[in-house]
Amino acid sequence: MRYNVAQLLKGTTGGSRKYDLAEEIRNLDPELRPLRPLTGSVILMRTSQGILVTGTLETIVEGVCKRCLEPASVAVEFELEEEFVPTNPIADAPLDKVPDEEQDPALLIDEHQVLDLSEVVRQALWLTAPMEMLCRPGCAGLCPNCGGNRNLGECRCTQPAIDPRWIALGTLLRDETDSNERSI
Repeated sequence: MRYNVAQLLKGTTGGSRKYDLAEEIRNLDPELRPLRPLTGSVILMRTSQGILVTGTLETIVEGVCKRCLEPASVAVEFELEEEFVPTNPIADAPLDKVPDEEQDPALLIDEHQVLDLSEVVRQALWLTAPMEMLCRPGCAGLCPNCGGNRNLGECRCTQPAIDPRWIALGTLLRDETDSNERSI
């Protein structure tokens, strides 16, 4: 996801190039688990300050089902729209100055005029991927008593389900039973 934009920066404002993308992103972030390459297309357009990158990208990421803790996967699609500015402007390419406090390190074109989309894509994936995934819409989850996966069949635990609101009452009954046995 690295593009040499030297010729684009030397060109006129409004000049653009389109690139189709099919990138393996398994090493983009150790916490992200993509199941297939990132695909889509991006347009790089020369602006008065640098290069505007727009596009639509998609992939499938894997996570853990929030109900049954089994692997879950979800399709992720996101839009890019970021303006990159060069760290060392080309001498014969007039660019408007961008104040230093407005420059994001992830949006800098390096000294060799190479624009790297890796960090922008990584951040977009984290923002787009759902925080909680389901392995399937009707996931039955885990049994609250024994922890068995109810997607694999009905739970066979022998402990009856106790409503947590009644637990305090159960301790009072035990205390009363214990005091009655001592008085006999």
